[in-house]
Amino acid sequence: MRRLGAVALVAALGMATAVAVVPGSAEQPDLSEKVVEALGALPVEIRQDDAHPFIREDRLRGSESLASLLRRMGVSDTEGLPKGKALDALQRTLNPIMRPGCMVTVATTAAGRLVSVSFVHGKNDHQVLLRQTAEGLRLEELALTLESRVQMQGGSIESSLFATMDAIGLPDSVGEELARMFGDEIDFNTDLRKGDHFNVVYEVLYHAGRPVRTGRILSAEFYNKGVRHAAYLYTHPDGKAEYYDEQGKSRQEGFLRSPLEFSRVTSGFAMRLHPIQGIWKQHQGVDFGAPTGTAVKATAHGEVEFVGWQNGYGNFVVLRHGDKYTTAYGHLSGFAPRLKKGSSVNQGDVIGYVGTTGWATGPHLHYEFRINGVHQNPLTVGLPSVRPISGAALAQFRQQTAELKQQLTWAAGTSSARLD
Repeated sequence: MRRLGAVALVAALGMATAVAVVPGSAEQPDLSEKVVEALGALPVEIRQDDAHPFIREDRLRGSESLASLLRRMGVSDTEGLPKGKALDALQRTLNPIMRPGCMVTVATTAAGRLVSVSFVHGKNDHQVLLRQTAEGLRLEELALTLESRVQMQGGSIESSLFATMDAIGLPDSVGEELARMFGDEIDFNTDLRKGDHFNVVYEVLYHAGRPVRTGRILSAEFYNKGVRHAAYLYTHPDGKAEYYDEQGKSRQEGFLRSPLEFSRVTSGFAMRLHPIQGIWKQHQGVDFGAPTGTAVKATAHGEVEFVGWQNGYGNFVVLRHGDKYTTAYGHLSGFAPRLKKGSSVNQGDVIGYVGTTGWATGPHLHYEFRINGVHQNPLTVGLPSVRPISGAALAQFRQQTAELKQQLTWAAGTSSARLD
């Protein structure tokens, strides 16, 4: 067979060097002859139209306005953009979305004219899009297309849970969920010891290839003082998902004692002098003091029976939990987005925010717990528990959680490798 000489070609814009191998001995090829050939510049076409915009992505910086953001992101042609009072009005509309750290995508023409700007707000899984149309600027809210990916990680406690989270790069939201998940068995302020460790399998939700926020914890284990605590997310046939231990016992209470994570009781379930009416009467709930805007969470799974304004309660939400139980939340400054009568809520879902609406002298939440319509003391009433999984469902639970156990083993392996 005839041996062919090898040819190497190195190309660049404007110049190329071709090395031709002159036939010589197979062991010692003669590379002495070189041919240098000039190449013309490659044609580059930049289309300056809305269909082929320049895309820039970054995260919003602290105290950055729409105008300063657009300047930083390359919008130099301000024709068609609002000015004066119109710009102020648009800024007020965008203020709830323009939070430092949110992902911003700006599209411009080559000449620097704005085509669109979008803000990805992961907390409600929506993006706000401001785009140029033939009629002018148009503001739209669009649902994000999210992709769920599974992340596995483990860590060892040196000082505190959140210090460990920071050291290994776990989001605070995962730490907060771990603290809630195991908080009935572990006091994360006083019980942690150096050498305690955990492994966690959780979701990360992506939009357009970028992480937007964390999703659910799928499984977790926490070793505290040598005792293992584990939780697995199990999805029932009806689609309802809850955390259970390895024996199928629910890790969640039927009801939370408080709808607020951090608060103080300012008025209990007792006779009191009404602060506005000035008469002694039975206080039918418990008041929790907290700053305006503090998130109020559903204390149990349920359905929205009422949402709106109701006399002295102000902004008011009533949730029904099966046939016997209802909970009520009053004096709210506002409601969670898209909350309406008939909506389903899960335990821990945000349903509104602390306020001073109705008959209130300061920011607080009025919370009621009723059984068959009769008011009970939310702080002392016996709360119903969640029944454990049993029978055929237990076999399905064990099958569904087998892979989660394997993933926890992988998470433990990554933690050990990092410590080594």
